[in-house]
Amino acid sequence: MTSDQTPPPGNPYGSPPPPPDGGNPYDPGFGGGGGGQDPLAGMPPLAASGKRVLARIIDLVIVLVPAGLLDWAAGGVNGNDFSYGRSAIGGVFTAALGFLYEWWMTQSTGQTVGKKLMGLRAAMLSDGSVPPQNAAAVRAAILWIPAFCCSCFWFLIIGITVAFDKPYKQGLHEKAAKTVVVTAV
Repeated sequence: MTSDQTPPPGNPYGSPPPPPDGGNPYDPGFGGGGGGQDPLAGMPPLAASGKRVLARIIDLVIVLVPAGLLDWAAGGVNGNDFSYGRSAIGGVFTAALGFLYEWWMTQSTGQTVGKKLMGLRAAMLSDGSVPPQNAAAVRAAILWIPAFCCSCFWFLIIGITVAFDKPYKQGLHEKAAKTVVVTAV
């Protein structure tokens, strides 16, 4: 981007030029012939894995503490004995609170509290903008709705997909929403 060009409103990084063939950033030959524009060109670097893990742990605590308290208050936990684990009511609270938290924060600024503390943000793969409501909802739904029944297993799967995905380090929720996690500037 030259100094006389200004990025479009809402996108501090400018938009990469569209590929000549209208290609898809998920195609290996994005941009036609394999030498196309990288969708991350002009965006901050992808987030470090360690920072992403810490951000997710912070966000899990933010969601699980109130969900656990709501579960206890609703009688989902047998008395004061938390050794029985989470009830179905607690699963509903976890999924609902997690979805609302993730969706609201992501579509507002691209940052949950955990991402903000770790200096990260979610961005649209295509142009680096803050994910709109629909993309934020897809991210949140895929990330949190399975927490109703299998949260530990599901977050492990998400972590594995982030760790081994090439080239954008996307979890299943990010692939579906076409987002990435980058360092915040």
